[in-house]
Amino acid sequence: SALIPWCVGVLEIVDSMIQGPANPSLLMQAYPLAQTGVAAAPAKALQTTPAQFAKRSCGSGITLPVACASVFALQALAHGRRQKRAHCQHSRRQASAVTVKAGSVDCVGIVGCSGAVGQEMLKCMEQRGFPTKAVKLFAKRSAGQVVESAKFGQITIEPFSVDMAQECEIVLMAVSGGFSTEWAKQIAGGPKNTVVVDNSSAWRMNDEVPLVVPEINGEKISSANLIANPNCTTAIGAMALWPLHQKYKLKKVLMSTYQAASGAGAEGMAELETGVSEWAKTGICPKPEFFAHQLPFNVIAHIDAFQENGYTKEEMKVTWELQKIFQLSDNVKISCTAVRVPTLRAHSESITVETEQPVPPNEARELLCGAEGVKVVDDPDKKLYPLPLNATGQSDVEVGRIRQSLVFGENGLEFFVSGDQLLRGAALNAVIIAEKVAAAR
Repeated sequence: SALIPWCVGVLEIVDSMIQGPANPSLLMQAYPLAQTGVAAAPAKALQTTPAQFAKRSCGSGITLPVACASVFALQALAHGRRQKRAHCQHSRRQASAVTVKAGSVDCVGIVGCSGAVGQEMLKCMEQRGFPTKAVKLFAKRSAGQVVESAKFGQITIEPFSVDMAQECEIVLMAVSGGFSTEWAKQIAGGPKNTVVVDNSSAWRMNDEVPLVVPEINGEKISSANLIANPNCTTAIGAMALWPLHQKYKLKKVLMSTYQAASGAGAEGMAELETGVSEWAKTGICPKPEFFAHQLPFNVIAHIDAFQENGYTKEEMKVTWELQKIFQLSDNVKISCTAVRVPTLRAHSESITVETEQPVPPNEARELLCGAEGVKVVDDPDKKLYPLPLNATGQSDVEVGRIRQSLVFGENGLEFFVSGDQLLRGAALNAVIIAEKVAAAR
C-alpha cells in the first residue's frame, strides 16, 4: 500500500509525457531509484489519489496497461543504471574464490579495451591488484584517448599492432572471432614469449589450444602460449556443474538460459536502455540493430546462428565446450536452449542433470557450499534464490532452487544459476588465467 502513492506520481509523469512534448526532466522524476537507490515519495504528485488519476486518464491517450508497463519499465531501467554505477563498489567487495599468488610481469596488454569485456578486464586487474608494472590498451576507434586508472595511471589507447602487443608478456583479447583468428597466433610467442588469453570463440575447439576455467582445469595453463576463454554461458554453468560431476558423474545435462543484453556487448546494453526509454516516451521501441527482434518487454529464443540440427551456435557451444573442459565421453548428453531476456547484465540458467550416482539435494547443497567460485543462495522460505540483479558485480556464481528432479528421481537434480556474464563469464576468468601465467614466470 505504501507504493501506491509513488506509483500514482509516476503514472502522472508518464501521462504528462505522453500527452505533451518529451521532457527529460520528467523522465528522471519517473525513476528516482536512479538517483538515490530508494523509491522516493513524490511531493506534489501525492495530491492526486488513484481514483482521481484513473478518472483523469480515461480521457487521455494513456491506457492503464500502458501506464503500468511504463512504471515497471522505468523501474527496471533505473535499477539497471544504478547497478552499472555501483559496479565498481560491488566488485571491490567481492573477491574471487580463486586466489593466486602471482609473480610479476613488466606489461599486460588488452586488445579491444573499449568494449564491455575489455573495460571489465582492466577493472578486474585494478581491483585484484594485478602484478604488472604497466598496461597497454589497444583499440581502433578509441586510439588516442586517455584512460585514467587508479592503479596503472594514465594510459593512452594505441592502435593495435603485433609488434606493440609483443612488448607485453600477457595479452588479453576481447575482440571478434575473425580478428582473433587472424592475429592471436601472430602475437603469441615472440621475444617475450607472450601468452595470449582469447575471449572469442575462435580457438575454443582447437585441439591444440586449452579451453580453461581455472577452478576446473587450470593445470593446462602452464603448457600453452594461446589459451581460450569459454563462452560466458558455459563458464557460468560449469562452476556449478563441475563439483557435481566430480562426485556424482553427469549422464545428462538439460539447460535453459536467460541471457542478459550484456551478452551482445556494450551495444546490446545500450539498445535495451534506449528501447525502454523511447518506449516510455513515445510508446514505440526503435527498430533493433543488434538483436533479431525488439528486446524490451520481450524474450528472444535466438542467440547466434541456427545450425543444421535446429540448435543455435550459442546452444551448441555449451555442449561442445562442457565436453572439452570436463573431458566428457560422448555418452554424456548435453542440450541447451538459449534465450535473450531484457535484463542489462548477468545471465541465469535453469539446469537439470541426471547423474550416475544418487544425488540427494541436501548433500549436493553442502557440496556446492564448499565449491570454489560458487555462492549458494537457497532459502525459499525467505524468498532467497539466485537473481541476476544480485549476481551483477559479483565474482561468484549464485546457485539455488536446489531440488530433486521429478523426471530423473534420486539420480536427478534441478537448480537455478545466476552469474555476471562480464565477470565470471568473461573478464574475471581471463584475468585469473593471466594471474596464473604471471605466477609461473
